[in-house]
Amino acid sequence: MKLIWKIFNKYQTQILYLFFGVLTTIINILIYGGLHLIHTPYQIAYWTAWFVTVLFAYLTNRRWVFSSQAHGFKQLSVEVFNFYLARFITGILGSGIMFIGVSWLQQNDFVWNIIQNIFVIISNYILSKWFIFKHKEEMEYDD
Repeated sequence: MKLIWKIFNKYQTQILYLFFGVLTTIINILIYGGLHLIHTPYQIAYWTAWFVTVLFAYLTNRRWVFSSQAHGFKQLSVEVFNFYLARFITGILGSGIMFIGVSWLQQNDFVWNIIQNIFVIISNYILSKWFIFKHKEEMEYDD
């Protein structure tokens, strides 16, 4: 049990990101799948699922994964803006992957939604860890 706790403490950020990333992906797939069932065009379904899951991801990443130290309107505004901007960039990446898989290769959109989620999760972790959520001593914002 001590070994498990030691591993968890050492890799806590990565484990929590993976856990919440899986939840975010499940939510994304469920929303996308539900919209798919009612014959929503795949790009509309993609961006609708994206919008809902970005909010979920921000709240969980801020609180439990990266333990954000942002306080005050200015810090929170910058953090939220950067989070959504990064997610929009990776959203475009995911949308492009969907376009290639579905429109060019004429393959199953549900399968390509799962594939793009893998790329997006990895990209989002890198952007969140290095650019969005920083420790308090690294922040250079004024309240």
